[in-house]
Amino acid sequence: AGLGDFGKAGGYFERQVSRWTKQYRGAESELIPEMEALIAQLPGRIPVDDPISIAHGDYRLENVMFHPTEPKLIAVLDWELSTIGNPLADIAYNAFLWRSHGASWGTLQGVDFVTSGIPSEADYVAAYCKRMDRGPIEDWPFYMAFSIFRLASISQGVYRRVLAGN
Repeated sequence: AGLGDFGKAGGYFERQVSRWTKQYRGAESELIPEMEALIAQLPGRIPVDDPISIAHGDYRLENVMFHPTEPKLIAVLDWELSTIGNPLADIAYNAFLWRSHGASWGTLQGVDFVTSGIPSEADYVAAYCKRMDRGPIEDWPFYMAFSIFRLASISQGVYRRVLAGN
């Protein structure tokens, strides 16, 4: 059948939601109502907009290399989670930093976006859309919720390993 239909019709996110739900269930240490709500609601909220490309899977500031003297990226690192999928998963995961309030993950909390030159989340996403020559991302809350859900599932697995002493 080839890869022509791979990831279409919500297939990428259906697989991802299923995968991370299984990962979470395998590491679950207690009932967390917010995770239960995401597990219940995410499958029914998968957007119709499903462009296909290479999805990095861990696209964030720590996985890029900057030019030493110019303000540009010269490499994207850490490709072991990459797959054919929806690139909007990567942009939402990358934009999580605007939603994070944890010192261990990083945060933009308290940053003055106007004087720092760092764009707001909305401006960052708009710049992405302009570069990709696409309209606004419909269902942005789904992509952000999915990214947070995936990160929470990964974090639960790490927590479970700590509890087990591994």
